Amino acid sequence: MNLKTRINDYISNHSQNAIELLQKLVQERSVSGNEATAQGIVTHYVNKLGLELDVWEPSFEELNESSFFISQRTSFKDSPNIVATLKGSGNGKSIILNGHIDVVPEGELHQWKYQPYSGEIVGNRLYGRGATDMKGGNVAALLAIEAIKNSGIQLKGDVFFESVIEEESGGAGTLAAILRGYEADAVLIPEPTKMKIFPKQQGSMWFRLKVKGRVAHGGTRYEGVSAIEKSMIVVNHVIQLEKQRNKKLQDDPLYKNVPIPIPINIGKIEGGTWPSSVSDLVILEGRLGVAPDETMENAKFELENWISGLNKKDEWFIEYPVEVEFFGARWVPGSIDLEHPFMESLKEAFETVYEKEPIVEASPWGTDGGLFTQIKQIPTIVFGPGETKVAHYPNEYIDLDELIQCSKVIAYTLLDWCGVDERSIL
Repeated sequence: MNLKTRINDYISNHSQNAIELLQKLVQERSVSGNEATAQGIVTHYVNKLGLELDVWEPSFEELNESSFFISQRTSFKDSPNIVATLKGSGNGKSIILNGHIDVVPEGELHQWKYQPYSGEIVGNRLYGRGATDMKGGNVAALLAIEAIKNSGIQLKGDVFFESVIEEESGGAGTLAAILRGYEADAVLIPEPTKMKIFPKQQGSMWFRLKVKGRVAHGGTRYEGVSAIEKSMIVVNHVIQLEKQRNKKLQDDPLYKNVPIPIPINIGKIEGGTWPSSVSDLVILEGRLGVAPDETMENAKFELENWISGLNKKDEWFIEYPVEVEFFGARWVPGSIDLEHPFMESLKEAFETVYEKEPIVEASPWGTDGGLFTQIKQIPTIVFGPGETKVAHYPNEYIDLDELIQCSKVIAYTLLDWCGVDERSIL
């Protein structure tokens, strides 16, 4: 029996155990600050598997010294990170399988057909917050490791499974793992890609624009200047910047199916104090997409420079320029050479499982992958089960067959990338 057949049979025969593990994880409401119970389930699982285990609460003081750190929190007490290691025999390439345990809040319950933390299985779908983003991907990675270890296969290279906190808020958990010293020759992040391979990930950052007006009584509004009306000019100006920035990527084949590769989204507007008063301040908040090969600094400069050009659109902005501020969440971009050997290993594994070529595209959203490429220059790919369109939505679910197939792809990738110690094969 060859090794891939052995792995395939093991995963197929133990798929129910993996589904039960996912169900337990989804039933834990692991929003930011409440990850400990879900991480306890992961700890119990990897302990039973006999992996080397490192569990720690990230240090705010240490993280705060890094220019890549962003978080609303000042303490990570009771929010542990986990790294479980499957040690190799040596002389092989290592890999990090990185997944986040935190989930976004469930939102309004009346929009859910099934309870958000029920883990209910209907047909071939498991429903619940985090099922697709990204506890399903984590379980696929864990099942791949289990299949290799329990099939008696000794890899040459080390495999590090990272279950991290705080991805949804900017990546503090992954940053903490990097600062703790975890490195490898490659990183695979099983975020929900619908089994597409994403060698490029856009980055993003939040921004705030303050648009000023001049207050007056609504009955004599002509004596004031409406910040609301001026904000319409600002929004249209930002839309033009979005068009200009995306022209740079229009010939990139990985973006051919993405209508707007790096969007600029205005997601929040606040303004005015009284219906009968002319508004003297409007605050616009949004998300600025960053191209995979672009620096965060360049993206910031382009927005700031573009906004400063408003004075050519309207003389009001000469005396009352729009203030630009960057705040809150931030994800750095990343990319890998399409001809990199790690890409070849993953593509070959996919073709073995699915008997067809994979779809290779660019990620329409950010991940923790950029931290690995920006800080440690580690080649990183995003690939996993689940659909982005249901992540963060009511009735989030994952296709269980896809999860199991993904586990096989990951396992075959580990065999090829890390190498197999032939002395362990009976």
